[in-house]
Amino acid sequence: MTKPANPFRYFDSSPEVIRLVVMMYIKYPLSLRNVEDLLFERGIDICHETVRLWWNRFGPMFAAEIRKKRVDRMRAHTHWRWHLDEVYVKINGEMHYLWRVVDHEGEVLESFVTKTRDKAAGHCQSKLSARRC
Repeated sequence: MTKPANPFRYFDSSPEVIRLVVMMYIKYPLSLRNVEDLLFERGIDICHETVRLWWNRFGPMFAAEIRKKRVDRMRAHTHWRWHLDEVYVKINGEMHYLWRVVDHEGEVLESFVTKTRDKAAGHCQSKLSARRC
């Protein structure tokens, strides 16, 4: 089994700084230049374009980590519930089925698009394991 590649390997900054920058931009209603200014006050000199690059590159990864931790934490509670939602949507002029798993707080846990309404896709989504089916 191979070790997964480090996503931070080509960057000179430490992963902690990258995480701080991305989380500041996501968590607070700040512009890219505001994040740049706040970090400069703390002794971190980066460009606003670097903030944008890191947000585009690492934002989805951090969001997936947060979502996974949240789901794991919620599964420990007995009152946690989720619902499977199916919607028929038009994508590029073609009709598709959009399957979404939503928890009791309205947070989308997983989503999946199929061209046909098949039982296997719905079953995979209901088990929260669409990537393993």
